Amino acid sequence: MAPLLEVRNLTVAFDTPSGTVHAVNDVSYSLEEGETLGIVGESGSGKSVHALSMVGLIASPPGRIVRGEVIFNGRNLLALSPRELFDLRGKEIGFVFQDPMTSLNPVLTIERQIAEPLRRHFGMSAGQARARVVELLELVGIPDAARRARQYPHEFSGGMRQRVMIAIGISCNPKLLIADEATTALDVTVQAQILDLVRDLKRKIGTTVIWITHDMGVVAGLADTVQVMYGGRIMERGPVRSVFRDPRSAYTWGLLKSLPHGGKRGVNRLYQIPGNPPDLTQEPVGDPFAPRNPFATERCLIETPPLLDAADSVPGHKIAAWYDLRAELARMEGRP
Repeated sequence: MAPLLEVRNLTVAFDTPSGTVHAVNDVSYSLEEGETLGIVGESGSGKSVHALSMVGLIASPPGRIVRGEVIFNGRNLLALSPRELFDLRGKEIGFVFQDPMTSLNPVLTIERQIAEPLRRHFGMSAGQARARVVELLELVGIPDAARRARQYPHEFSGGMRQRVMIAIGISCNPKLLIADEATTALDVTVQAQILDLVRDLKRKIGTTVIWITHDMGVVAGLADTVQVMYGGRIMERGPVRSVFRDPRSAYTWGLLKSLPHGGKRGVNRLYQIPGNPPDLTQEPVGDPFAPRNPFATERCLIETPPLLDAADSVPGHKIAAWYDLRAELARMEGRP
């Protein structure tokens, strides 16, 4: 069976007064139906830009897709007209964005905002849409849904507004749901509730999910597959358990090492990845993480490594690296 989504050599740039920003560079991967993909990386790594560009949501100009294909359910999204993309967004691909207070219209009721894609894509009457809105609000855990549907965004808490955004995202039962930093602005308790909600919705409606985040812990608890991005490229990708237990990219290793692991206060200092993020206005050459990588070789600086299967690892675990991280760590720790 063909994958639901296949990204092939996607390259995205932005033309700015300071020069061309190479935001996404030759990104390729596939996503199976029912899979949850967690995409992690620091700001500027290309996580959000690549997802938004797939469905025509980057401003052009200054943004432009240099090359690539995005095959979704058998169609190349990059070859569709603006009208065709408009018909697809919301119906087949749903979105949940980071800040629900700015994503929701403050002068429209919750009911009207959730009903809009239902009436647009399915031609529902006002009564049919109202009934579906109440059903969706109940599904995402909002009590007294019929009354709350008539309220405005400012009358909801941050967590409740994010539940509304999820209700909008799943309203048309999309094949793919893209959540871009959907829990970043929420406190940890509400964040846990939202993640539980997404897991429950996946069980009920079987939606495929791309979850974009800075939080490695969120990915560990939610995703089947993790994709680590840096400098507009994929550095490592594979099953969550394999990547977290046995990272093969120095960047992934650095991210995991920088997470708190308990212990007495002041005894174990958090690891800090040295150096600065890459200047994306420079033409990409070699491994983008090489200047910050203590294990980099001369080849890393001049030749871009392809994303290949990691040696002696589980199927699907891939890395883009010219060095052997396992061997380098063993040497550093004095192990044979």
